[in-house]
Amino acid sequence: MQLKPVDLCNVTVLVDNVTDLLSSVPDNVTPHAHNLINTGKVRELSGTCACCAHWGLSLVIRVQSGDISHGLLFDSGPEGATVERNGARLGIDFSSIDEIVLSHGHWDHVGGMIKALELVHRANGGKRIPVHLNEAMFVDRGMELGGKVLPFERVPGKKEMVAVGGDLVCNPDAHTTLDEMFYISGEIPRVTPYEVGLPPSHVQMTEKGWEPDRLIMDERYLAVHVLNKGILVFTACSHAGIVNVLRDARDAFDPVPLYGVMGGFHLSGATMEKIIPDTVRDLRQFDLREIIPGHCTGWRAFHKLVDAFGESRVIPSAVGQSHHF
Repeated sequence: MQLKPVDLCNVTVLVDNVTDLLSSVPDNVTPHAHNLINTGKVRELSGTCACCAHWGLSLVIRVQSGDISHGLLFDSGPEGATVERNGARLGIDFSSIDEIVLSHGHWDHVGGMIKALELVHRANGGKRIPVHLNEAMFVDRGMELGGKVLPFERVPGKKEMVAVGGDLVCNPDAHTTLDEMFYISGEIPRVTPYEVGLPPSHVQMTEKGWEPDRLIMDERYLAVHVLNKGILVFTACSHAGIVNVLRDARDAFDPVPLYGVMGGFHLSGATMEKIIPDTVRDLRQFDLREIIPGHCTGWRAFHKLVDAFGESRVIPSAVGQSHHF
């Protein structure tokens, strides 16, 4: 797959589970508080000026190659209010978002989509916004808890997204977009013996009721090739397994090396925490320069990742940060 190298890639964490105003960060990361101050609107620090953490993920990714630049929104978090509030606090220029990519059909990644589309559509003067997704997202999902399946909130439907400015690109296969600066994966092969999806996950079939759907095959990841560094992988939840995600990316772009990975690694919860040792062991094969876990990674996995790779490589994601590659 041809992917045009970019000179710069800047990522702002619009939604994530964690907020952190004080921890020190590497030189290539602008922390939450500084981003608030850089808007020029903050005269005092208070609860009303800061971003809110919320269970979910949304990244604003901006790339530049020569004189050409593009902005892309990767997922939209769990609800519109968080997107709108955090976007305003961070001074996000929604008119600069050219396209949107949805990683998979779970509420914590798509729940804010209608508001995100409204914000972009209003800011760009009414132009329609391409939204990359796949048909497998539009099913009723739930999670088995205490012997019963608790339904998930439905993701916004196609008609709803079109009504607020979305131009749907329903392509399940790997493809590039925005002058070949972004890569959207196809179905992620499940190779490792221990990454077996999310066992409590269910899907509701009209005739048969709830059925197990542990593999969540609609999941996709995003990638950018940063010049003189390598491939930067963005994974929203890693239901396929973070090692499977990175194996697929390595195979897709060989001989260009993988540089880093950012997003949710889904290593939290009693079931998933059991695979932390195998995951950390197998991550060594990729020799990543930056590992930026967030969202559903979990504190136990954070500790093990830092123990294995050190603070110079493992940089926890938090809402309001900007990462510069």
